[in-house]
Amino acid sequence: MTINHLNLPVSNVAGAITFFESHFDFKCLETKGDNMIAVLRNPADFTLVLMSSKMNKNANTAYPDAFHIGFILDSAEKVNDTFSKLKAGGIQLEREPQKIRDSFGFYFYFDELFIEVAHYLD
Repeated sequence: MTINHLNLPVSNVAGAITFFESHFDFKCLETKGDNMIAVLRNPADFTLVLMSSKMNKNANTAYPDAFHIGFILDSAEKVNDTFSKLKAGGIQLEREPQKIRDSFGFYFYFDELFIEVAHYLD
């Protein structure tokens, strides 16, 4: 069994669409309302639903401590390439990719999302 979709509340749906399309190979399939919900899909057929925080009780976009989404890449070179692409795109990144436990990667925040980009070492 494979998890094949995730719904994430964000404060700026239009900005999140641009972010995921520009940096992580998602394509927006549809938006509903005035950027209240967006349905995105990546080449692996994973569906990411971005929901405006306005649709949440109390407009909440807070996630639990340590909650994050991860992009596991095929090589350290791809991690470095993604880091460079994000940085060139104006995304604030605090640390360069580095060895983290059994992986090579980095973490950063976009909107309220904590994101990991990594390659697991052999």
